[in-house]
Amino acid sequence: MTGAVPGATGAGRGGDGPATRSLAGSIRRRQAEGLLPVLSEIKVRSPKEGDLLRGRAPDTLAAAMAAAPIAGLSVVTELIHFGGDLDIVRRVRPLVPVPILRKDFVRTEADLDETLHAGADAILLTVCLFDDEPLARLHAAARERGLETLVEVHDDKDIARVVELGLLPDVLGVNNRDIQIGETDDGDVGVTERLAPALPPGVLLLSESSIRGADDARRAREAGADAILVGTAILQAPDPGEAIRELAAVGWPR
Repeated sequence: MTGAVPGATGAGRGGDGPATRSLAGSIRRRQAEGLLPVLSEIKVRSPKEGDLLRGRAPDTLAAAMAAAPIAGLSVVTELIHFGGDLDIVRRVRPLVPVPILRKDFVRTEADLDETLHAGADAILLTVCLFDDEPLARLHAAARERGLETLVEVHDDKDIARVVELGLLPDVLGVNNRDIQIGETDDGDVGVTERLAPALPPGVLLLSESSIRGADDARRAREAGADAILVGTAILQAPDPGEAIRELAAVGWPR
């Protein structure tokens, strides 16, 4: 990819850090190009699907994904269940001209600081894993640091808590699978279809997981999703770059 970075704000992180890259802005940029915004993912393994790298280096995969019209790159850094490492973010950051989302079970402001210093631009906050006060505090702390937030819900109760707390995430994600059981369930885009009407108006909606191809991507878009996050299907595809291009080609109405 060459030219301007989608969603780049030009604002620094302080010191000699890289320019801030806006995930929300990048999603809007891909929509303006008539593409369905796709976040691809680097994930070492899945509790459901096993080894996903299959001997490939994260750097190689990230470069191939960046050559396709992704809106962002998700990097799973959680070690115990997904085999991740924050060092993957550091390794791929120079190769990827789009925003990077760190997916992990962050708990503290120190986790936010290490996320920022590794070069990620956005952080995942999964509603069901937090009590109200820590969720609101970490959300505010992320925004103070210039990290965008992906606040993730899976059911009506999660949505109610987001509304009650008055959270204003940069992106609100609907996980079509249940993270509390390691995403080993057989969720599908029907979760997005069911929850989308209950989301706060004007929210930027990301449909995550269980998107297996263009048909699922189209269902998510028609349900109201502004973007999709696809990990396993892209990583298992014979050509990850081509899989991304097929999803993006579902298109966005101009």
